[in-house]
Amino acid sequence: MFKKIAVISALNNSNALIIKQDLIKKFNFFDLEIDNQDAIKKSCEYGIDLIIAIGGDGLMLRVLHAFEHCPITIYGINCGTIGFLMNSFDKESILENIAKAQIANIHPLRMIAIDCNEKKYSFIAINEVALLRQSNQACKIGIEINGQERLACLSADGVMVATPAGSTAYNLSAGGPIIPFGAELMALTAISPFRPRKWSGALLPSNSKIKFKILDHQQRPISATADSREVRDVVDVEVYQEKNILFKILFDSNHSLEERIIREQFFNNSNYGN
Repeated sequence: MFKKIAVISALNNSNALIIKQDLIKKFNFFDLEIDNQDAIKKSCEYGIDLIIAIGGDGLMLRVLHAFEHCPITIYGINCGTIGFLMNSFDKESILENIAKAQIANIHPLRMIAIDCNEKKYSFIAINEVALLRQSNQACKIGIEINGQERLACLSADGVMVATPAGSTAYNLSAGGPIIPFGAELMALTAISPFRPRKWSGALLPSNSKIKFKILDHQQRPISATADSREVRDVVDVEVYQEKNILFKILFDSNHSLEERIIREQFFNNSNYGN
């Protein structure tokens, strides 16, 4: 199915580096480095059609962002902690597992942010876009959905928009809902809300356009992050699903992303890490 396979690993993970070298030696895979931008850009020119990413979820997000303009199918091998977006490693059956793997299609979020100097930024997020207070004072944010004001003023530590793939990450920690994969929904989740005190967020159709208006931004500065990319002192932030970008991640057939998201909703201490 895949003719040219490249392998990439986290640089600060000794186990990941060992697995990477073993795979290159055994299967003659192409060797890629996450910090080599020239090699990453040339991967599409070389016809690489699959990347094996060895590390944790952080590495997976870095690889997805690195190939934003030329998405390549990715199969993750977990050498991190939770590894929600990764698969277990089996050296002897890795090619068989890849051949049987299920594809999860993911559209990222697009964040358009304008800072206090009227500079415009545009970033994508696979997990979430989050607005966070920069000072000891709570944020004050107005929220519009598809051009209609839904909340005149949210007073909180912040607010985020999460994808189904990201709904089990920061979103879940902030009390947001887990979204089944494949559901055409986004989670709008308040972070430590003060007013309205009982408002924790909402589930929105994936085609929604969300606009955040920062109130009193000079006295209450706010930063906006798209995964790990941050813009400080924002005054306006718009978030929507980026339909023009499609990421494809492979998951072992017995442990699909959909199954992981369902399983996460029945999480308890006895099955932690299993």
